[in-house]
Amino acid sequence: MKWKESDFNSGIININAVLIYGPDAGLVDELCDKAIEKLEIEKDNLLALDANELRDKEDAVFAESCSPSMFGGRKAVIISGAGDSDTKIISDLVTSSSLCATVIVTAGDLRPASLRKLFEEAKSGIAAIACYSDDTKTLEALIRKELSAASGIRQITPDAMSYMLSHMGGDRGITRSFLQKIAIYVSDKHIVDLEDVEKCLPDTSASSADDYMYSLTAGHINQTMVALDRLLYAGADSNMLVRMLYNHFSRLLTAVVDGQLPKLFWKVADKFNMAVKIWPEKEIVNVLSKLNELEKQFRTKGMSPEILIRDFSLKLSVRAAKLALKRRK
Repeated sequence: MKWKESDFNSGIININAVLIYGPDAGLVDELCDKAIEKLEIEKDNLLALDANELRDKEDAVFAESCSPSMFGGRKAVIISGAGDSDTKIISDLVTSSSLCATVIVTAGDLRPASLRKLFEEAKSGIAAIACYSDDTKTLEALIRKELSAASGIRQITPDAMSYMLSHMGGDRGITRSFLQKIAIYVSDKHIVDLEDVEKCLPDTSASSADDYMYSLTAGHINQTMVALDRLLYAGADSNMLVRMLYNHFSRLLTAVVDGQLPKLFWKVADKFNMAVKIWPEKEIVNVLSKLNELEKQFRTKGMSPEILIRDFSLKLSVRAAKLALKRRK
């Protein structure tokens, strides 16, 4: 079965197994934690392992999953970082008639085959939920929910909202952390304005993040690499940068396909408008696919993620420069 988040909230206690996957790693983790909470799993009834360990520990996993708890209560097994190559073992586990535990499988972005097919095409007892990066509509709803009267916030200025929509959305965990920081910072005045948002940004500089993303898609090679240098020097995580780029290109794709520009901070609007004019839909879709592959390479290749992100950014900004030159001819 294919689930939405509302299905997950109401159905997790009645399911044998669930696949939680997608490019938004923060949302994947959030739903996994929520599943354990809703199932009321105690520490002694929880087995968690990485998919890389699955083959070596297959017998132990099956024994744990197919035997009642010695302590009473529900049991759960979490298999993290799964891929299509793990489909056979996971299929045998989640379809076993002896299954006593709820199996929670987490993964990054997956092709619509093998592992996804196993969970999405099941008629009962097994489900899959995709965790994609928030778009402008869902991100704005999340911001308003987190920065609401319940948090003591009475107003968010338009500039502050525009700025947040331009900087968040690639990872639900990072977004929530950022919003919690803002809520605490403005708790005495109950209004969120642009200055508050700028002061509460994560450790990586907002201006450098802007320069990096918008310069890259506009084809400004030197500005892109200088901004990336600043971000990495400030300690930016390569995975976070990939998710920022994924969110940025997703917004670009929406603008190119629908012809509707998102709410943008005035400092970056010109560069984004340029990107909309030079990037064809097919090229953007290809970049999104490559960003998913790049995040996987961080875990599987023996090369520094910093080297990989630098190489990827240089090649992508050069490609954008060529697209811009082609349009001017």
